[in-house]
Parts: sequence; C-alpha cells; structure tokens
Amino acid sequence: MNKAAALLSLAEDALDMSLPVRLRLWDGSEAGPADAPVLVLRDKRAVRHVLHSPGELGVARAYVQGDLDLEGDLAEGLRTMWEAVRVAREADGKAGRPKISLRLKLRGAYLAVRLGAIGRRPAAPAAESNLTGELHSRERDRAAISHHYDLSNDFYELILDPQMAYSSGFHADPSMSLEEAQTAKLDLVCRKLGLRPGMRMLDIGSGWGSLSLHAAAHYGVHVTGVTLSSEQRDYVMKRAAERGLQGRVDVSLRHFRDLAGAGVADGTIDAIASIEMGEHVGDEEYVVFTESIQRYLRPGGRVLIQQMSRSNDAPGDRPGGGPFIETYIAPDMHMKPIAKTIGLIAGAGLEIRDVQAMREHYPQTVAGWAANLEENWATAVALVGEETARVWRLYLAGGSLAFEENRMGVDQILAVKPSPAGRSDMPASPLEWLA
Repeated sequence: MNKAAALLSLAEDALDMSLPVRLRLWDGSEAGPADAPVLVLRDKRAVRHVLHSPGELGVARAYVQGDLDLEGDLAEGLRTMWEAVRVAREADGKAGRPKISLRLKLRGAYLAVRLGAIGRRPAAPAAESNLTGELHSRERDRAAISHHYDLSNDFYELILDPQMAYSSGFHADPSMSLEEAQTAKLDLVCRKLGLRPGMRMLDIGSGWGSLSLHAAAHYGVHVTGVTLSSEQRDYVMKRAAERGLQGRVDVSLRHFRDLAGAGVADGTIDAIASIEMGEHVGDEEYVVFTESIQRYLRPGGRVLIQQMSRSNDAPGDRPGGGPFIETYIAPDMHMKPIAKTIGLIAGAGLEIRDVQAMREHYPQTVAGWAANLEENWATAVALVGEETARVWRLYLAGGSLAFEENRMGVDQILAVKPSPAGRSDMPASPLEWLA
C-alpha cells in the first residue's frame, strides 16, 4: 500500500477537493503533483495530533513539534494551499468546515490503524499557553501578556528593527527598509497627535518603548508608558538612561485600569497613544478602556489608537484569530470589526477625526521580521528553543497571509476630546500630519 496516496485520497475526500500538495510520509512513500509544495509527515505522531485535535490546532501542534513540515518557502506554500481551498469553496458555493460522513470517519479510522497511527493523545508542545483564572482579570491579563512579551528581549532584538517596534510599520515607499518604515510610523503617530515640547503623553501598552523614546527624543514630550511586562519595562528604562531621557520617559508596570497609581490625574494628559494594545482588551473591558482615555485627556487632547481588526464575517467564536494564534501567540486576544471599535470610541465621548487603513503595510513589516528570523535562525533556536522558533515561523507566515487576504486588518484611529463648548482645536485638514 502506498500510504501517502491513501492518506492524500482520504484528505481530499474529506475536504471534497483536490489538494495542491505532494505528500511524503515517514516511510518514504509519496503522492500528489510532482510540482506542488511538498508536505512532509516525519512521524506517525503527526497523524495522532490531527486525530485527537482535528483542524488547525492539530496541524499546528504537529508542525511546532517538527512532525510535520512544508519544504521550501512556508508562506508561499500556505498561500498556494489557502488559495486552492478558497477557489474550491467559491466554485461549489460552500462555506465553513465540510461535514464528514460516518462512512468517511470509519474509513479514516481503518487507515489510521493501517498506518500504525492509533495511540494516545500526544503531549502538547510546551510553547502553548496555559492560562487560568477569570477572563480579563488583572492577574490573567498579566499572565497573557507575559506569555508572549516576556519570551526574551534578546529574541525580540533578533526579529524587530533597532527601535524594537512590534507593530505595523508605515511603508510610504515600498523600497523602505524595516527600520525606515517603523520610523515613518512613529513620526506619523506623533504628527497626528500634534505633539509639541512640554506636552504630557500617555503610551498605553508601551512595549519596548519605540514610541515613548521617539516622542521624547524628537518631539520634546514627557511620556508615561504603561505595560504589564516586567521585561519590557526594564528594557525601556535602560534605553531611556542610555539616551539621556531620564525624567522624560517613565514606564509604569500596571494595568491600564490602575493608571491613577502612576500619577495620572483626570483631565491632565495632552495626548494618548495605544499601538496594537487594544486587541488584548476584552469586549466588556473595552468600554472601561475608552472611558479611561476620555477621562484622562484634557479638553482638546488627542488619542491615536492603532489596532488590528477582523472582518465582519469572521466567526464570532474566534475573536483572537483562530486556534493557533489564541493558543500559542496571543491568548485572550479579542479583535473586533473596525466599525465596532469606532463606535466604542465615539460612545465614550470622543470625536472621531480620522481613520487610516494600513492593512497593506503589515505584510511588508512581517516580511522584514520573517527575514530577520531566518537569517538568525540558529541564534533564535539557542535563545528560545526550536519549538518556539517554529511557532514564530508559522505565526509570521500565516499572519502575513491573513492581512493580504483581508481576513485581518489594522487601522489608525485618531480622536479628540472636545471642549465643553464642543471645540476640538484640531486642524480642518489632515495635511498637518500628512506633510
């Protein structure tokens, strides 16, 4: 029996489509088009992962543990397969996961026995999150952030640009380097906020300080950063000291709901930025988030929120982007359609002044991160282990495709707190920040 041919035939019947892959199994058997991307199952454990966790999570577990691989460019292989699935679904007028008949299930069980793949559930990779406690409690939020952002500062220095900006850049020119695009993004944010020397700025979800340090150094503002990651706080304070920005940059290790403890009084902040942090705020908590922003801003103060979104037709039970992202990258992440986010911001008493879609910029940013990962692969594995490095390889490849295909978006939303008389003190034209 050609085991690869039997398994490929079963998969195609289950999905009701031809798969654009060549399958190679642990025994050397192969099947599928000779010029297609080669999907390699190195061990029977790959099949057991999928049997016990059907769908995306089982495949991801097999990939992370090295039991499943895709030869060549991972992103291009995923693109080929995703496009084939999409075209087949559109042609047949079908949507969602196909229904598997009892006959097909029995056939699958028989084949699993023939392949010697029947066995107990494989242990999940150690890189998976394992959160406990009440959803979006302070303690659980801190654990969720720590799972991803406290991985290793040295690892992130390998992947990100020298400013350590971990968000979409602004690729005004396609020839821009990763560092140039991130600097352009930071300047765009600062111009939209109308920053001037002496202003007081709040950076909610300040990360490794790219915006805080840039705004303080180039726009003369006093910045209070807020993070739940101790690794990030220590990193920013060290870089602030190295650049002579003591007294102008401070980072508070606390939840955004506890900003009063950081010396932030109501109505005293000139500008607030939150760059790709809002995705970590739950639906119910987002009202508290936007109301807090409105309360801390002075009349005429501006807020810039850069945030990822999901499409209106995305499954409501997967607001974090799917089983892989929610299990390995961003547990408890909650993306919303852009219209819902805008409504919540406006509902807090803030006036929406500008919305800029930046979806097409993210794949270019991710390409830079992926190139850095591959160039420094051996060092990355030494720092975080091969499983976590493989998590990142899959994360970057899949994330880029999600933005390319409009399954995910990212936008900059600029709003202002009007004065009691309704004045915004904003320019009538966006040319001020687009110049």
